[in-house]
Amino acid sequence: MSHDVSETLAAVYALGALDGEDLAEFERHLGAGCAQCEVALRESREALAALALAAPPAVPPLLAPLGAPAGRARRSPWVPWVAAAVAVIAVAAFTGGFVAARYEARLGQMARETVRIREQLQRDVAALSDQLAVYRSAVELLRDPATQVVSLRGLGPSAAATGRVVWHAVAGGHLFVANLPRAPEGKAYELWTIGEGAPQPAGLFQVDAQGRGSRRVEPVAGGTPVKVFAVTLEPEGGVPAPAGPMVLASAK
Repeated sequence: MSHDVSETLAAVYALGALDGEDLAEFERHLGAGCAQCEVALRESREALAALALAAPPAVPPLLAPLGAPAGRARRSPWVPWVAAAVAVIAVAAFTGGFVAARYEARLGQMARETVRIREQLQRDVAALSDQLAVYRSAVELLRDPATQVVSLRGLGPSAAATGRVVWHAVAGGHLFVANLPRAPEGKAYELWTIGEGAPQPAGLFQVDAQGRGSRRVEPVAGGTPVKVFAVTLEPEGGVPAPAGPMVLASAK
């Protein structure tokens, strides 16, 4: 804490207007034995005490008594009280401005944080709604006896990964994966359907921090039967034919 800030906080502290982290930090600073801040605090308290103890006379003497020698001005007893009042008003005005600015900045930060949290919650709710729609679609497919559940196993460095494809030859299906490492920057996972001919691209997907991901799988054009589902790591824009390492595959 700089002394410019701590001396200002000393005036706010003397007024009893310091709280929260500022209060705890200033008291720690005082406890460390800062003589400069102790002096600033004592002076602020003395100025406040002067205002509290100084009592103005009931009727201020505006004129010197009649018959007083010419040229001799009588010192008004209001002078000490006015001086103390001016000092305290100056301190109060300064510290009031400091407190207002400090709390306005804090309120602005809280407002920005509230907006950020609200936007994050909106994104989370949208993602959960999308995921719920996927699960409902998969459940509907499972009610059809023609639907298959195809297991995928991890390969190579992704041996711990697992996957399932809920698949209907006419309606298509859904891919669900777990324990799959996040794709490197500029990369994405690509799903392939393999039948009689060359592998056909079936969509790109990413996984979350827990290695989970899903992907809608459209039915194969022409109704060609799918013998194998496979997942490879490719450029994030996708490729027309698999070129990267295979990370998941179903048994033939």
